[in-house]
Amino acid sequence: MIIYLGRSFRYYFARFVYMDGIKFDLSKGFTFSKFTPEDVSHFDRVFDIFKELLTHTSGDIEEAFDWLDTLDQEYDIFTDEYTLEDFEEDLKKRGYIREEIDPEDGDSGKGKGKNVLTAKLESALREYALDQIFGKLKKSGIGNHKTTKIGTGDERDGEHRSYRYGDELSRINMTESLKNAQVNNGIGDLRLTENDLIIEETKHKAQMSTVLMIDISHSMILYGEDRITPAKKVAMALVELIHRKYPKDTIDIIVFGNEAWPIKVKDLPYLKVGPYHTNTVAGLELAMDILRRKRNTNKQIFMITDGKPSCVRLPSGEFYKNSNGLDEMIVGKCLNKAAQARKLKIPITTFMIAQDPYLRHFVEMFTAQNQGKAFLTGLSGLGQMIFEDYEKNRIKRI
Repeated sequence: MIIYLGRSFRYYFARFVYMDGIKFDLSKGFTFSKFTPEDVSHFDRVFDIFKELLTHTSGDIEEAFDWLDTLDQEYDIFTDEYTLEDFEEDLKKRGYIREEIDPEDGDSGKGKGKNVLTAKLESALREYALDQIFGKLKKSGIGNHKTTKIGTGDERDGEHRSYRYGDELSRINMTESLKNAQVNNGIGDLRLTENDLIIEETKHKAQMSTVLMIDISHSMILYGEDRITPAKKVAMALVELIHRKYPKDTIDIIVFGNEAWPIKVKDLPYLKVGPYHTNTVAGLELAMDILRRKRNTNKQIFMITDGKPSCVRLPSGEFYKNSNGLDEMIVGKCLNKAAQARKLKIPITTFMIAQDPYLRHFVEMFTAQNQGKAFLTGLSGLGQMIFEDYEKNRIKRI
């Protein structure tokens, strides 16, 4: 199934951070108004925009500080009461950054150590991404993944039926059972028998194993468009969402350029593109290898990419690369991997961040081989699309 979303190839990933009347739009920069939020500390006002800058600088704290300093010189972000140095000191006191001394310097006292992110700040970045991308969905009250399968579970669905031998006693609805007893036996001779018992149905909660593939080829920052930052924001948000709401699910993140390799959750803020081509085959091979080892019945691959496959590794170990059009050999290997994933009952959902006609043709062929889905779109709404697709996949595959 191919889903076309929008006509614009170019995407401006607009996310806003408010800080004492400052509105930060990634597509337009900073704009200022007279609005001042109430009951917000100096630290909190700066911290939100600092997290945004950290995501764009791939975790480079000093570069983020430089941006804050530049903005302060032009727009007076800081005051005499609260300076950039105060903010840096607060980050250290609150455990968001720490100073790391170069081992070669030792205790020689050569200057100041380098600031690095702590696990607390890495977690805060994931929470920030989750609030940005899934904030509206969270407010809508979406619960855990449901399936259409009735069975033993911990989510009651309001449906009732008569007791059957083997049912768990904890699922007996006492109110409905007593009503039955009153109707069947009368109020004067109230007796509760097995025939009066009513069971409340529950929905079985499926478990899901997901591999999220992120394209880190050079084209993810070409053409004046930053595509890697929104992609890693989606990854951070999805990881945080699963860890919070679906702790029995698993999610693995892999990146693919000339080759493919897994990355840890804590590495997401530091993710950068490289001078790579797009070896989709290597990414799919690694994703399927990871999912083969998972015990969950429900498995899926999400692939975020902005271009065609342009690289494969030959049996000799060398890379075969071709950036011109769709290479028949490379495409053939991709289609074979898509068919292999289908045999393993692993659907692939492709989020193609481009809409060139020849790329659409490749995605159509790839999706048909896997019998999966594809969203041909820019990055607008990418997080919401991935979340909703995640929900739907868990509902229909038991």
